[in-house]
Amino acid sequence: MTRVLQTLVVLVTVMVSPTLAHADVTAFLGVSPTGSNRLARGVAGGAGLVVVAFEVEVANLAEGDPGDDAPALSTFMANLLVQTPLEVSRLQFYGTAGAGAYRESLDDRRETSVGVNLGGGIKMRLAGPLKLRLDYRLFRLQGAPVHDVYHRVYAGATLGF
Repeated sequence: MTRVLQTLVVLVTVMVSPTLAHADVTAFLGVSPTGSNRLARGVAGGAGLVVVAFEVEVANLAEGDPGDDAPALSTFMANLLVQTPLEVSRLQFYGTAGAGAYRESLDDRRETSVGVNLGGGIKMRLAGPLKLRLDYRLFRLQGAPVHDVYHRVYAGATLGF
């Protein structure tokens, strides 16, 4: 019984203890198979507490080869992240949802509107404040885009401060 009580005291202490806010920035490269496989690149910056964080992301997906029906896509998203409070074997898992604006272009067609995204991933501590981030996102675009759903997978380097 004392072991259960000790565990409960530790958990309550961790949950009610004041925590300092932390911030990080991630540069990433990835791929989207929507239309055809294309290079994605971007940067994200965020800040938050132990479990909840806010992030802003700017990304660009290259246009595919002519005839691929694979437009270029630029996104600007604001996201809310919910993450595990502690690392397990240097891994921190997270889920994210957000909304923002996009611009899709293919040949002479252009569409600018709003969209939402949902995803998740893993941050793996490498050394000190440096982490490897692996992420999956599903984007749903409003308006009249060529593709109203995009998938993106990326790997990035995250620097915390």
